[in-house]
Amino acid sequence: MTRIALATCSALPDLHPDDAPLLGALTSRGHAVDAVVWDDPTVDWSAFDLVVIRSTWDYAQRRTEFLTWAARVEEVSALANPYAVVRWNSDKHYLHELEEAGVPIVPTMWLEPERHLSSRALHTRFPANGDFVIKPAVSAGSVDTGRYTAIDAGSRGLAIQHARRLLGADRTVMVQRYLNSVDTVGERAHIFLSGEYSHSVLKGAMLDGPDVGVDGVYKEERMSRIVASDDEIEASRHVIRTARRLLTESADGVEDVPKPFLYARVDLVSSDDGAPVLMELEMVEPSLFTALGDGALDRFADAIATRAS
Repeated sequence: MTRIALATCSALPDLHPDDAPLLGALTSRGHAVDAVVWDDPTVDWSAFDLVVIRSTWDYAQRRTEFLTWAARVEEVSALANPYAVVRWNSDKHYLHELEEAGVPIVPTMWLEPERHLSSRALHTRFPANGDFVIKPAVSAGSVDTGRYTAIDAGSRGLAIQHARRLLGADRTVMVQRYLNSVDTVGERAHIFLSGEYSHSVLKGAMLDGPDVGVDGVYKEERMSRIVASDDEIEASRHVIRTARRLLTESADGVEDVPKPFLYARVDLVSSDDGAPVLMELEMVEPSLFTALGDGALDRFADAIATRAS
């Protein structure tokens, strides 16, 4: 009997409710499956034929440890998505690579900690008008993320404090324009399983003010099912194809990039002219919202079962 581990975090030892039904779905397909906390030192990962990363949402401030874990697991078992993908996709600098490769992204400025920027230097790098978002380049579940108003001195001051706190912790800061379409149209998440389009969901706006911290490992999201346009599905496919090419052509000579990825979620928003632009490409531990897609749970279970065989 094939043994499958669904990797999670200690705050969600029994998985997030969205993933919990996978246990029964995979068991009914003849597999032995367990929810396993990724940083539990007692776990023998070699006992599993496949380890699927799910709700490991506490990795953001422990990325080096998480990557070490992923590499160790891959030495003794199959990991999905694999280490090469986890390493690349767990740092949002991948967005800069995708932009350079021709993928339109949300306008972003990168502030690196080694620059030792003063408060005045930060002030000059923030947008002059509109709202903007401050977040770290390594993050999960919208933790350490806040929305600020450029023309309000108090809000701008809070943004400076937020950025300095992240930079002081040796974390790269992303400054992104807040696109008004997030409030009016919403953010669309398009989910692909084993390379095939599965379903789409609409994410309600989550940021309405400064970063105030999160009681837990993620912010609760307001989701609803939608029917995606052909244009957005094709735009999402283009993002995934580009990511695969970048991974395959990387300087490290990555040869173990799976074809296809077991799962990928492409989050799109609308630019000022209405065109879709990339907010994030999630291939490490994204929520896949299988409860909101007809047949999505079975498609995901089948994809995992096939990968485990």
